Formats: sequence, C-alpha cells, structure tokens
Amino acid sequence: MKQKKTSGMTEYDRRGIRALGTKGKRIFYTALFSLALSAIIASLFFIYETRPASSAEAAITERVEVPEGMTVKKFARMLKEKKLIKNENAFYLAARYSFFRILAGGVELKLESGVYRISSGMSVADIFSLASSGKNEYVRTSFPEGLTISKIAERLERAGICSAADFKAASINGELIKKYDIRSSTLEGYLFPDTYFFTPGMTSSSVVDMMVKNFFEHIRENPTLSSLSPAELQTTLVLASIVEREYRVADEAPLIASVFKNRIAKNIGLYSCATIEYIITEIQGKAHPDVITYSDLKIDSPYNTYKWAALPPTPISNPGMIALKAAAEAPKTNYYYFRLIDEKTGRHAFSEYFDEHIKEGVRYTTKKAAEN
Repeated sequence: MKQKKTSGMTEYDRRGIRALGTKGKRIFYTALFSLALSAIIASLFFIYETRPASSAEAAITERVEVPEGMTVKKFARMLKEKKLIKNENAFYLAARYSFFRILAGGVELKLESGVYRISSGMSVADIFSLASSGKNEYVRTSFPEGLTISKIAERLERAGICSAADFKAASINGELIKKYDIRSSTLEGYLFPDTYFFTPGMTSSSVVDMMVKNFFEHIRENPTLSSLSPAELQTTLVLASIVEREYRVADEAPLIASVFKNRIAKNIGLYSCATIEYIITEIQGKAHPDVITYSDLKIDSPYNTYKWAALPPTPISNPGMIALKAAAEAPKTNYYYFRLIDEKTGRHAFSEYFDEHIKEGVRYTTKKAAEN
C-alpha cells in the first residue's frame, strides 16, 4: 500500500508560521510607525528651533555686521552669541540643506556682506530674507583722529544719526562715565576715531556707547595701555590728545610725547598751541584762529599750557592709536623743545636747549625766505 506524500509540515507547523508572519508584520509596522513618529517629532522640534528666539514683546534688536567672506557657520554662531536665534545648528542646516530649508520656511540664504538690524523676534526665514537682501540699514560715518566732541556732533547731525545737542549731552552723561570707570567729567578723548555703521534714529547715548566701547577694545589690544589704572589711563589720554594735535609724521609722535613728559617732570609749561586753539574753539565757542596772538597766550584757563605747568584737566581731542601709543610708550630723551622745519613733510627739529631751538627757528626762516 502506497504511503501518501506529505509536505513534511504538520497543521501545527503551518499555524506557527502564520502566527510568526503576523507577529513579523506587527513588528515591521510598529517600527515603521515609530520611525515616522520620530521623524515627525524631530521635524516639529526643528521647526520650533527655527522660530523666533523670543516673543515680539520681549524681543531685542542688535546691530549685526557681516564682513565680506563670512561663512554661514560663523554667521550662525554670532547670532546665537547675541541671543538672536535659538539654535545655531538648526540655522546652519536650514541654510545648507533643502529639506531643512523647507521646514524653516522655504527661504534660501545668500549671505550678503553689510550691517543689519536683526531682532530676536525674527524667524530663521526672516533673517535669511534680510541677510540675503543686501539692504544694509546703516549710515557709514568716518571720524578722523583729533576731532573734538563738538566736531563729531556736527558730523553726526549732518549724517542724520542724532542731533548735535543730544550727542554733546550724552558725552557728559554721568551713567556712561561711571559704566566705563572713567576718571573724567567728560567722554572727550574716549570717542575712538574710526569708521562706524550707525542706524538712522539711533539714540545719542547708543552712539556714544558704541564709540567708547570701541575705544576700550583698542586699549585692550595694547599691553602697555591695558595695564594702566583708570587714573593712569586718563593722564595718558590727556597727553595723547595733545600729541595728536601736534604731530604730522607718525614716527615723530613718540618724540613729541617725550618732550612733553620731560617738561612736565621739570615743571615747565608744555607751551602747546593746540591747547590754546581748544580754549578758543571749544570753550569760548569762537571760529578757529588763523594765528595765535600773544593775548591768546594770556587767557586765564586751566587748559592754557602757556600759563600753567601741567596737563589740562581733560583731553582736548579724541586721539588715535599712534598718539595713544606715543604717550604710553614715549622714549627716554633729553629733548625739551621741538619746532616745525618743513611745512611740506611736517617734519620737526628736536632740541635739548633753548638756544638750539632758536637756531632751528632761524634756519627754518632763512630756508623759507630763500625758497620764496
């Protein structure tokens, strides 16, 4: 009798396989669901991280400078440090990859150099749009070395930044002076000469604060200047403000500073015409004189270095780094006098004795007469 062939699988085996198949499908779909859920949660988290860093009511606005060639990573890091975005990594991913860009609002970032006003109330898409526009919300304004508060104020008013009167008032603001531990009644001298990017309508206090902050950033870069106490820095700054108005050639600035230091040590007046000009233009409010007269030298003022053998009480200008370094690092010399000997080059002759100083003056006068 022939035996009936079987598949070798019992009904029990078949039920087991069916049961296993059902279980496998369940695991597969569970895993798929978990993956999808994780993706949704991750996407929602990413979207949240690209939303504004703060509410409109609590938003802060910062001036953000984007130099030529800045990378997106550095841009993102800077925004995070200024607390303008929630997550620098999310910002970078949105800028770099299409999928994340879509989640962040679909705006492409083409970073343009410039200065922008960015708010923590802006989304990543808003920032992408602004930083790609090239529409810089600033007014570029330059201040050369040696200007006074009043001259800076005039330039700011012409540029439409703030009124001259408001700027002058902010420059003697006690709170700002206290903030930077400045040993003076005015911020004259602490308004660093540079090119600035201002926003129209900025408050005068913000403008002053920006310039003073820039001053101290430069001071920190110089070991000698950064080691000075607030009182020592004030004294150095007063000297530098005079040197700034006297030198014409950079390599002579330290020598001019040494002359003034030597005269102070001997209790001799500095005899600086720049201080007389300051009295006439800034204190008396008159036009800049064509010449300094003998009667000008007799003006009764603590800023008159022909009458008083000491530094003026406050700086007479806002000096740059050449004059600041010269005042802080003046070389040891025996010079007590200097006079202009070449109007074209701005060169001076330096002397130890008064008779040498007079001789240099005679040589200069003779040379000038011969040239004419």
